Amino acid sequence: MLLLGLLAVQGHYISVDTSQGTNGDTAVLLSPDLYSEEWSCLRLIYQIAASSELPVDPTALNLYLRVEGESFDHLLWTTTERSESWLIASLDIRNSTDKYKIVLEGILGRDIFASIAIFEIKITTGYCIECNFEENHLCGFMNRWNPNVNWFVGGGNVGNSQSILPRDHTLDDEFGHYMYVDSLYVKHFQEVAQLVSPRTTTPMSGCLSFYYQVQQESGIVFTVYMRDINGFYEELWKADGSVSKDWVLGEVDFSAPYPVEVIFEVAFNSANGGYIALDDISFSPVFCSNRTEISFSPSQASCSFEEDLCNFYQDRKDGPGWSRVKVKPNAYRPGDHTTGMGYYLLANTKFTSQPGYIGRLYSTTLPGNLQYCLRFYYALYGFFKMTDALAVYIFEENHVVQEKIWSVLETPRGVWTQVEISFKKPMPAKVVFVSWCRSFWDCGLVALDDVSVSLGSCQAADILPAFPGECTFERNECGFIQQNRNRSGWHKRRGQTPTSYTGPKGDHTSGDITCT
Repeated sequence: MLLLGLLAVQGHYISVDTSQGTNGDTAVLLSPDLYSEEWSCLRLIYQIAASSELPVDPTALNLYLRVEGESFDHLLWTTTERSESWLIASLDIRNSTDKYKIVLEGILGRDIFASIAIFEIKITTGYCIECNFEENHLCGFMNRWNPNVNWFVGGGNVGNSQSILPRDHTLDDEFGHYMYVDSLYVKHFQEVAQLVSPRTTTPMSGCLSFYYQVQQESGIVFTVYMRDINGFYEELWKADGSVSKDWVLGEVDFSAPYPVEVIFEVAFNSANGGYIALDDISFSPVFCSNRTEISFSPSQASCSFEEDLCNFYQDRKDGPGWSRVKVKPNAYRPGDHTTGMGYYLLANTKFTSQPGYIGRLYSTTLPGNLQYCLRFYYALYGFFKMTDALAVYIFEENHVVQEKIWSVLETPRGVWTQVEISFKKPMPAKVVFVSWCRSFWDCGLVALDDVSVSLGSCQAADILPAFPGECTFERNECGFIQQNRNRSGWHKRRGQTPTSYTGPKGDHTSGDITCT
């Protein structure tokens, strides 16, 4: 266990504020050398206070991992969230034999009055979703407040319930702690209390286990859910309704390839429902059922088309379909999106652009019941607005069902444009790119390049830190700085460069914003 800064019991913290610096000033706190031969959880108790909420250059707190021998720091977490009280962040650190340091970076924004305070930094062995509820911070678990029913801390001589509550499971005495929810204050049918875990920050899969106890006089529904950043719930486990005066072990296979929260939810039907107690949440990288995880890499459904079609294939009954081409960049047409000099796919070429033509490009099969983010780049060449010249379908082979999830409807610009689509299907499915030439007027050229599939929603990528040294300049400058800001420096722009016949028509990331 590592504790940086001054102990909380002494009533101290460390801070930086505008009385000590101005806009853009950075304060850095560096840890001693650390090792994590086992999976560890870093918990940070912090507060950002500011006089106003600024959309540009707000006061920010960043946490990096500086691995020995590497050139760039890894950004693990960043926040600009202001609060009037202390907040807690929980970050999983994978086991590694490499020596590293924790780097805390506080950046003062444009606020007239602003401060960043750190109350405690603690690294413990184990996973951040594990908890025995013996510490005051409750491992970052949060009760979702309800006017009538809520999760409370039990044990430790706590006597704020009229129910006969159990002994703690961890210490097996009256001094240990656990969480409980009581039906005493239920006023409506199906009142719900939720206990929410910290959000996972790195992919993990295995067995989630916990101990619970039920005192039930009427209907209680105790359920464990997984919730992603878009708010979609997936039921993991539900109690069978049996009543026991002893602690009962609950286990469920848990897979989180993208950021999720675990939610322990209790629903009561009446004020005489009884109570649910919860303790000793733990996680093991081995599945409860001893099954092996389905091995699937999103890269199997990704392709830059530089070498071949990768795992994509065409439906030959449609004819020639998509062609893999290489075009030397010129004033009328850019090169491929990947390198500018490589290959991409082209549909509706002069050999196939005839009314009634349709070309289908199929991906490999994607496992069901997972959230995916599909990204690709396309460009249109022609003279008129093109309807359904390019569309994306999800094809469920088991049910022979195709669902359109995106289509283009715009005037061709001849610029590579990015598309991001989040989707989730219960059954295995394939992504299908369809180019359709309805009539002579719709038969322009359709180009496709750099198709990628990743786990999690596309919005998840916006909250996850970028890889060290990488930046798209879409949201900010990713820590890159200029020595001097003046007219001859770098400027962030949207669209074309201000000088005619120079620079790109749009940025490389999405086709809209460019940094010059």
